[in-house]
Amino acid sequence: MRFLLDAEQREFTASLDAMLTASDTPSVVRDWSRGDHAGGRALWRRIAEAGVFALAVPEAYEGLGQHPVELALAFVELGRHAAPGPLVETVVAATLLTEPGPAKRLLPALAAGETMATVARDHGYALDGEAAGIRLSLTAEGLRLAPGHGPVRPSLDPARRLTPLDPGGELLATDPPLAPALLLARLTTAAQALGVGLALLDRTVAHVKQRTQFGVPIGSFQAVRHQLADAKIALEFARPLVLGAALTMTEEDVAAAKVTACEAAYATARTALQLHGAIGYTAEYDLSLWLTKARALRTAWGSPDECRDTVLSGGRRW
Repeated sequence: MRFLLDAEQREFTASLDAMLTASDTPSVVRDWSRGDHAGGRALWRRIAEAGVFALAVPEAYEGLGQHPVELALAFVELGRHAAPGPLVETVVAATLLTEPGPAKRLLPALAAGETMATVARDHGYALDGEAAGIRLSLTAEGLRLAPGHGPVRPSLDPARRLTPLDPGGELLATDPPLAPALLLARLTTAAQALGVGLALLDRTVAHVKQRTQFGVPIGSFQAVRHQLADAKIALEFARPLVLGAALTMTEEDVAAAKVTACEAAYATARTALQLHGAIGYTAEYDLSLWLTKARALRTAWGSPDECRDTVLSGGRRW
């Protein structure tokens, strides 16, 4: 199947790309990893002004209504530029907050980018709990607004800062819509991973054109070309699965898109690391910002095995 974006969608993604390019996201990510959120919050507001978070918020609460295709397109660009923060968790929160009282109180601020949201399941760790103004905890009783968070824990991706959420807090809903929230979480994670993989591929292609061995660019070596071609094919195969899943929003399609995009990004990260050589291992080199994110997204909101099981079993509820 061939997916063609319409003019409005192309303009939307181009404007996001231009805005993120001008924002120097590598510097923002490094500050965020150290706990300095000033640059990240400023970037977050610009992302909100572009309408990204409003795409997950109902019109009744100052959003644009849920638009999975446009959300997927936006998250590809966010992944391509390694934007930090609880991006997926914020759109998940917009899906979980369906009770009129909490929704009216919390969703307009999410749509406007005035605050961030994070979500923890079953007393697990929440992403960027110290930066989020809305901390949601899914417990046996339902959805709670956590009163605070514990200490920051180290993560494979330094920009993904994990915190436990404090128990208790206001009970927002006893039966939150878990299945739709998981669908949107996996879709946007898949789209973000696709963007990460595309960025890694672009940076690696540029690198092999400059790095020389035996007096010639290593990009001229057949073995290098084969590795890059494999990465390109995997990412291009994932792209229509992500867009197709955004159209159907079935459990099987979203799970297939998630596992395919995340595995393609992870394979591209391994290729990028090999072809960059020793410099690829250094935290000071920008490539590391995407390498660690590709590995972290691979298991976020469902491991590859969990997603494969969902596809093979014909759908599995959260």
